[in-house]
Amino acid sequence: MRSFWIWLLFLSAAWLGALLSLPDGRAVLPWRLAVIALFFALYFAAPLLRKHPLRLTVVLSGAAVMATAALWPEAGPAAPTGQSGLYKLILYTLLAGKAAYRLPPAPAGIAGLVIMASLMAPGLLGCSSLPLPFLILYTLIAAAGLAVFNQTRRSQDEIRLRYEALLSEYRSIKRRSISDEKTARQEERTQIARDIHDSVGHKLTALLMQLEVLRMEADGELARRAADLKELAKESLEETRIAVKSLKQQETGGLTAILNMIRRLEAEQFMRVHFTVKHGALSVPLSAAQSFAIYRAVQEALTNVMKHGETREAAVTFEAPGGGLFRFEVANKVKNSMAVRDGFGLQSMKERIRDAGGTLTAIAYSGSFIIRGELPVEREQGGAG
Repeated sequence: MRSFWIWLLFLSAAWLGALLSLPDGRAVLPWRLAVIALFFALYFAAPLLRKHPLRLTVVLSGAAVMATAALWPEAGPAAPTGQSGLYKLILYTLLAGKAAYRLPPAPAGIAGLVIMASLMAPGLLGCSSLPLPFLILYTLIAAAGLAVFNQTRRSQDEIRLRYEALLSEYRSIKRRSISDEKTARQEERTQIARDIHDSVGHKLTALLMQLEVLRMEADGELARRAADLKELAKESLEETRIAVKSLKQQETGGLTAILNMIRRLEAEQFMRVHFTVKHGALSVPLSAAQSFAIYRAVQEALTNVMKHGETREAAVTFEAPGGGLFRFEVANKVKNSMAVRDGFGLQSMKERIRDAGGTLTAIAYSGSFIIRGELPVEREQGGAG
């Protein structure tokens, strides 16, 4: 919208100068004003026809003819030498620039020939205040400059398209790389769990059977010791099974998952995330449900930043201020007029944090939108404060 007003100002100034350079009483003739209005209509209709080169060529050529008709020298007192012609040069140059910017090379060349013919027509008929050699030289220089501009712009468009294609391919490769890394890590964890189950688990089971046989055959103190050893082996087998089950499960939360998510957003979505840890927050003993709830809340908050934020930049802070609390915060810049509304995403975050035993609030002030959550934790002896 800003460019519209800029070009409108330039065109209005050029037309005003051209009209003021005409003899008194002839600048405001009704037919001349009607032709000028038609010129403006054709000029500003050009962006609507950017996908129709032939129609756009006709429109710009018609605008050049309108300019020539509106400023054609009439019989009577001569205008000040050169003034009207100089303003016409500005109008034709603007038309030629729009043709070079909006049209492919061939249609732009056709529109350029029509504009050049419209510029030179009064001179060929001996009515122009500017010398014909000057007009020819000016036309050649302008044509060369616009041709170079057109070629440079098209080269830049090709570079941009290649860049976007490479960027899309890079993101695809990055996603596949992350997916393959997760798959390989999970396969490795599964293989380790299988090895533990097949070796340690089977040997502990065999040990339990032998201890049970020994307990049944022994008596007295030896029987009691065999029972104790059997109980110890049974506990070891149960812990081994828990460890195997844990290895087979894929990580869905926690600090590692959050860091991976931030890394992925920075690599694929070009977000800038400032991650800060305060007051020993990394050593806080969060439960699995709390870690998962924090992960989902941060994920949803960063997704909202990416969709609705004024900039693709956010600050994530983890802190443990004391008093048995763990606090996390996601902040980003927004427009001052933004109001906080409990949409589906925000309600889901609040419910998830509430189920984990905490609270979540969303506030907007001073051009910032902040999501802050608090969760109760149990401090261990020697834990960081």
